Parts: sequence; structure tokens; C-alpha cells
Amino acid sequence: MTYKLYYWPHIQGRGEVVRLALEYSKSKYEDVARNISDPDSARTLITEFLNNNNGVNLPFAPPFLIDGSTVIAQAALILYYLAPKLNLVSDNEDERLFAHQIQLTVTDFLMEVHDTHHPISNSLYYEDQIEESKKRTINFIENRIPKYLKYFETILINNKKISDWLVGSQLSYTDLSLFQIIEGLRYAFPYAITKLESKFPRVINVRNKIRDIPAINAYLNSNRRIPFNTMGVFRYYPELNKK
Repeated sequence: MTYKLYYWPHIQGRGEVVRLALEYSKSKYEDVARNISDPDSARTLITEFLNNNNGVNLPFAPPFLIDGSTVIAQAALILYYLAPKLNLVSDNEDERLFAHQIQLTVTDFLMEVHDTHHPISNSLYYEDQIEESKKRTINFIENRIPKYLKYFETILINNKKISDWLVGSQLSYTDLSLFQIIEGLRYAFPYAITKLESKFPRVINVRNKIRDIPAINAYLNSNRRIPFNTMGVFRYYPELNKK
């Protein structure tokens, strides 16, 4: 069975944490919209699916995954569903629930990243809210990034299995998502993250270990990994990244 992942074809966005899990596990999947050569047609395909009033378990927005007759939306829920199948979470219920809790926190963090460049409204262009973005980003860099990274660092310190991973004794999908966070911060807020990384050595160790996994390294160096750009969740704008 081939999983079908639906997400916008031109950005990593919220779908990337799902891609990382599928790539790490070497699962067969189709990145449906990216397999359509015309970007407009790809976006239309997703929009028509979302607008199907007769659809069962209709998603609100991408990413969503189709596995046979099962349709699942929301990145955290997709990973919760996939992880047992891909051996990316423990069989222990407490650890499985804790992994989901961490992933929901990742979702919160990604929303805060998004709000640095769209603090007023998604319907406005970034250029329409630059001054508000500057104010939002100052607080995000000074307060929110350190708070989230401290949370992840504390989880790693407190892991009773004495592993290098967030949950239990083996890599889980949450570690792959933490990797994506660090990669995104390095792109979007390079000056800020450079000053912070030394304070969170266990978080950076997770990032480094995942980078060296052959399946992940191959993916990162392939054309399947969409480069970061100023259309996704993590965006680099010089005016938001002054030293």
C-alpha cells in the first residue's frame, strides 16, 4: 500500500514533519500535488478535494494523508496514526501519549513561527504588516524560542531511559520534528539561533544525529526536499533578523 500525502507543492510547511517520518522509515508514499507538473493544477486538486461537500471525514486544510479508505488531517494526528505502523513510537502507552503531547507542542511552536511574519492576518501580505512583524519577532526571539528549546532540552535531560532521544530508548517521530525546528530556525532566524544553540546541547545533538541518518541525509540532498523559502512557515526576512 502506498500512502498518499496531500500538501501544497511549493513549500515544506506543516507537511514536512510527515515527509520526514515517511522518508526515515523508507515508506512508499506519493506526494500527490508535487507529482503534477503544473503548480496551479496541483493547488486546484487540493482545493477541489477540500471543497467536496460529500466527502467523508473531510479535512479542513492540508496536510492530509490517505491510507486506503482512511483520510487523516492535521500533521500531529497523521503522525500519531502513522508512527506505530512505521516503528516511530514505543508500544508503551505512556510513551505513545507523551510523544503525541510533544508533537502538539511542536504544532503550537510552528504557529508562533508563522505569526512572526503574519501577526495580523493570513489574508494580508507580509509587506502589509512589516512593522507589526518586527514587534512580534522581537518577542519571539527573546522569549518564545528560548522557552520552547528549554522545554525540549528538559525532556531530553529527564528521559529515564538515558537515551539521546525525546521519548523512550529509541528515535521517534518527535525527534524528526525537533530536527525540522532547528533547521527552520537556522534558516529563518540565523543570528538568534547561533547565540542560543550552545545553551541547548542535547537539542542540537538530536539535530546532528538525525542529520547523519543515511535515509534522512539522502532525502535532504534529493529534489524531494523542497528548499526553505519565503512562502512557507519558516521565512527569512533581513529586517526581522538584525544582529
